[in-house]
Amino acid sequence: MARAPLSLKARAIGLLAQREHSRAELRRKLLRIELQQARRAALALAKASAATSGADDDGSEPAAGYDAPTTEAAVDALLDALAADGYLNETRFVESRLHVRAGRFGAQRIQQELAQHGLKLDAEQQAALRATELERAREVWLRRFGAEPAPDATERARQSRFLLARGFAPEVVRRLLRA
Repeated sequence: MARAPLSLKARAIGLLAQREHSRAELRRKLLRIELQQARRAALALAKASAATSGADDDGSEPAAGYDAPTTEAAVDALLDALAADGYLNETRFVESRLHVRAGRFGAQRIQQELAQHGLKLDAEQQAALRATELERAREVWLRRFGAEPAPDATERARQSRFLLARGFAPEVVRRLLRA
């Protein structure tokens, strides 16, 4: 016997229990989940009606009954309620993302990831991130390439590209590879 699907709120809290989410990210996930549930329900209904009528339906319209504006409004209302209850907090998300990413990436990459979620670092967080960027770049460089300096320009260029791709500032990369 199939279990009844979880409510939208239960799914949202389950996702938030795994890790912090931005509002935009959680909204996107919940809308996708609701669309999948609507497709499954419509497909099951189509199969049941085909079995009783004897017709052969291929289920070409699996999302019949899915009302996007109503679903979006329900998801937005749920997100507002979760934010009011303290389950969804953008500041906590930014701090969590900083904590997870700071050891591996530069300030530019972290800011770019936050921008994808529609968020920005405040001035204090930006200053703290920039102040530690050389140390963090050195740790990433040592883990990847070891303590031996690059023997030639080709290797220095490769190491530079690696650090730049990780979002470290060009000036930080130059200072690190010169030292």
